[in-house]
Amino acid sequence: MRSTTATGTRSDVAASYTRISRLVKSENLLARTRGFYAIVAAALVAATAADVVGMVLLGHSWFQLILAGVLGLILTQFAFLAHEASHRQVLGSGPANDRLGRFLGTFVVGMSYAWWMNKHSRHHANPNQVGKDPDIDVDTISFLEEDAAKRTGLMAWLTRRQGYLFFPLLSLEGVNLHWTSVRMLFGHGEVKRRKTEIALIAVRFGLYLGALFVLLPPGMAAAFLGVQLAVFGIYMGASFAPNHKGMPIIPAELKLDFFSKQVLTSRNIRGGWWATLLFGGLNYQVEHHLFPSMARPHLARARLIVREQCAEQSVPYTETSLVRSYAIVIAYLNRVGLQARDPFVCPVVAQFRRV
Repeated sequence: MRSTTATGTRSDVAASYTRISRLVKSENLLARTRGFYAIVAAALVAATAADVVGMVLLGHSWFQLILAGVLGLILTQFAFLAHEASHRQVLGSGPANDRLGRFLGTFVVGMSYAWWMNKHSRHHANPNQVGKDPDIDVDTISFLEEDAAKRTGLMAWLTRRQGYLFFPLLSLEGVNLHWTSVRMLFGHGEVKRRKTEIALIAVRFGLYLGALFVLLPPGMAAAFLGVQLAVFGIYMGASFAPNHKGMPIIPAELKLDFFSKQVLTSRNIRGGWWATLLFGGLNYQVEHHLFPSMARPHLARARLIVREQCAEQSVPYTETSLVRSYAIVIAYLNRVGLQARDPFVCPVVAQFRRV
């Protein structure tokens, strides 16, 4: 049976993307904004330099941990720039963006650019689709009820509480991101520019750890690194999680048109300029998924166009506040987590718990 919306058929909805694309192109919203990104990059370099100078001036003081947190924020902002370069938003050509993204992502942030490209490209192609989107694959956290139901022992205990533990667990995400990408570089699969990335990461960590342990006593240097990684992990996770978690999950066998698939699984965060600054444009997740190569400054205008088309075709367009988005994510993770099995509980009792 052919599905319909309140205003037309599925083909009408699919055609909406063509109309939106024409409007976006007519308003030159796919144009590059090199001046904007030059200013952002200069500001981040200046912030990094100020942080390093502060470290040198503070000496052997535990106030260094404040600068460690600041560095975690700065590195996340650099990761946003690497993300935008990977989507061809910054420079004019694909190879130039790749070179920039690899430098920022691998050398500055310390994560494999090739790993990120592989994972993130698959996510964009099939957001929230079972078996196709790596961002909902089971990890420490279960995003699907069927995955949660397979948990036992300690992992089952953690999974049943995963919503409440979400932000504490994110403090370990920085370590996880670095470790996962490095493990991929030394794996057996094909990796583009493998040797280059291994060299960049080795030099990066050599310089970073060397500077830390030269400037600070071992214990303080280790604490600095721990705080920096924790802040980085929390900021990264808190920036990407509100975009899709708690939105509809697409069954593996279901086929949707591009427009519906991207809009129905994405959530925007209200806030205007401050949200754009805080999340590097990820607050306009719907528009980012419809036009991945659109530069950050144009997303706000594109939002108005997309919302109008969604209203005309009765396609749900999701937008909420930052606090509400986190509440939705936590509630969703807790709901999924209830499926985790407890080997010490009678199955009949477990059934009544879920009622």
